[in-house]
Amino acid sequence: MSTLIVDGHSIELDKDGYLVALADWSQPVAEALAQREQIQLSSEHWEVLALLRAFYSEFQLSPANRPLIKYVALKLGPEKGNGLHLNRLFNGAPAKLAAKLAGLPKPTNCL
Repeated sequence: MSTLIVDGHSIELDKDGYLVALADWSQPVAEALAQREQIQLSSEHWEVLALLRAFYSEFQLSPANRPLIKYVALKLGPEKGNGLHLNRLFNGAPAKLAAKLAGLPKPTNCL
């Protein structure tokens, strides 16, 4: 386990860098996690992170790539709900990295 320090608070991370406690998530935590991944969060990132959190709230799971792409396409349209766009935003690993930045568990079928 490791920790992330955000605004003077210690946030526990698992061995893969995901939040141990989902309640620890906040926008500053997402920004700190993104910084560790060398990503500068843009409005496009934030809309995907908000969708992922809504998906998790509805289904209690983090989607793998294919369901993530379909969900983004459904909610934001095909120009944003496609593999090329999401891979560009999340360094080629959209399901895993977006879930991590959204403060959600690692998708179960992602290696």
